[in-house]
Amino acid sequence: MNLPVWVWAVTIIGFLVMIAVDFYLVARNPRDPSFRECVAWVSFYVLAAVAFGIVLTTTAGTGYGGQFFAGWLTEYSLSVDNLFVFVIIMSRFAVPVQYRQKVLLIGIVLALVMRGFFIAVGAQAITRFDWLFYLFGAFLIYTAIKLVGPQQEDEFSENVALRTARRILPTTDTYRGSSVFARVDGRLLVTPMLIVMVAIGTTDLLFALDSIPAIFGLTQEPYLVFTANTFALMGLRQLYFLIGGLLDRLVYLSKGLAFILAFIGVKLMLEALHHDGFDWAPEVPIAVSLGVIVGTLVVTTVASLAKSRRDQVGQAAGPPVGAGPEAAAGAEEPVVADRPTH
Repeated sequence: MNLPVWVWAVTIIGFLVMIAVDFYLVARNPRDPSFRECVAWVSFYVLAAVAFGIVLTTTAGTGYGGQFFAGWLTEYSLSVDNLFVFVIIMSRFAVPVQYRQKVLLIGIVLALVMRGFFIAVGAQAITRFDWLFYLFGAFLIYTAIKLVGPQQEDEFSENVALRTARRILPTTDTYRGSSVFARVDGRLLVTPMLIVMVAIGTTDLLFALDSIPAIFGLTQEPYLVFTANTFALMGLRQLYFLIGGLLDRLVYLSKGLAFILAFIGVKLMLEALHHDGFDWAPEVPIAVSLGVIVGTLVVTTVASLAKSRRDQVGQAAGPPVGAGPEAAAGAEEPVVADRPTH
């Protein structure tokens, strides 16, 4: 895609305006948003992405439009997956409910900036080093295997950036509203709010290690990679509050994402082989990729909700008549969601 500079400028300005509006709304009234408000905003961002994809399809062709939709759906699915860890971070740092919107929004902005850098570097690298497709494909298959392997307990592991920030920055013992800095006895300190923002931003950056290769497996156009990533992250704040209670019910989400990542990894390696002269290796059309992604997400969601419903009915019914104490004890055990650990 040979796009003029003004297209990039208009796109970036449009995203900046949406982020600025989000900042204004959060700063004006920090609180736990209502269900209706979250539904409205999530619907707005989803419809905006769909409208963008339709305009792209109309102006640039179905090929590029299909690449955008496949990339956006994949990135959006991975973003929902990442909300599991965001919930853990918020709980671990005991972030007050009324300030969680601000933490998520700033963390998302940090992630957008850092992902933009990754995308720019990745786009330049793959044009010069074709062997990176083999590396990306192998990494995605490895990530998929980890997702379907034995799951660990839900724990948040501090990354290097967070450990460094906690070690070198003098921090107050308690939150000071939504402020990230506070002056105590004439000394300028950071508050736990800044540490949480670093945790959210850097953790999402780590998630980019599998999401960026995944979308490059669907399109090598920097503009599509950038817009798909940005649309996937926009509205993630409201989505956090909207489906917070639903996350535990998506018990097969990690399995579905593992299949998608493995499919994209194999697709990358097959296309790399085809470009290297191995004619027996097919090139997977973007329509097939889009169908696999949508189909997997639908099956995963339906199967997850059905299983959760069966588990709830089984728990409500209690142990069978005449069952011993062992069965009764087993019936009281909660259902643990099959959560991913990237």
